[in-house]
Amino acid sequence: MGALRIGAVAAAFGRDLEGALARVATLIDHARRSRVDLLVLPDAALGGYLSDFDAVAAAEAELPPALDPDGPELRKVAELAGDMVVCVGLCEAGPDGVRHNTAACVDGSGVLGLHRKVHQPVGEERVYTAGDGFGAFDTPVGRMGMLVDYDKTFPESARALALDGAEIIACLSAWPTSITNRAPRMAEDRQSRLFDLYDRSRAAENQVVLVSSNQTGSMGRMRFLGQAKVVGPDGEILARTWAKAGIAVAEVDVEASLAAARRRLSHLTERRPETYR
Repeated sequence: MGALRIGAVAAAFGRDLEGALARVATLIDHARRSRVDLLVLPDAALGGYLSDFDAVAAAEAELPPALDPDGPELRKVAELAGDMVVCVGLCEAGPDGVRHNTAACVDGSGVLGLHRKVHQPVGEERVYTAGDGFGAFDTPVGRMGMLVDYDKTFPESARALALDGAEIIACLSAWPTSITNRAPRMAEDRQSRLFDLYDRSRAAENQVVLVSSNQTGSMGRMRFLGQAKVVGPDGEILARTWAKAGIAVAEVDVEASLAAARRRLSHLTERRPETYR
């Protein structure tokens, strides 16, 4: 396929769906002018994330709007995407009032893949129902998998996708600074360091290209980190936004970079699963 131009977005998104779609349109337009083939938007871009984990019972009006994956909002993102592959986060409306924190991958043809967030930090289970698996899917830019936010803390999540053939993993986040021990400077924040550590580790241990998006700004008590980035299969950061809003763009020959990373040491084929307990 040759080199791809990959974009990872850091941007703020709130409850206003019309405003969110307008921002998505602007970001896709900027990405298209940069000749981006794959654009990864943050978790909860369509309707915003939770404002307070500690609320025992959040009022319905304060929750993100629950959207149908076959509904007009995701169809609009697909229409805007056209020949670009775009990943975007939303609150998915399931049956009987169930909500999922979901990542969707689309292009002009429609939905290419969905992932429901599996791992939930304390408090999120009051609003969202956890997903139950990880699966890769084929797209015009290659075989991909998606993770949402806390999923990337767990090595098994990305490993399951890599074993299913994913060469690119999109990690969509609404990742905040530490709520319990906030540092005076974002660069010194524990969650800031972990966010970067997980991105680089998941890429290097699976020898895949990892695209990490994140929200910026704040919602309620949440202050989001930004730090969107594209990471190569050797764990090196190829492009990043730091804490500010923007699009980190890197040109990557995915097939060649994976082949180079796996030439001497191939982590997936040299595993010894029979010894793992």
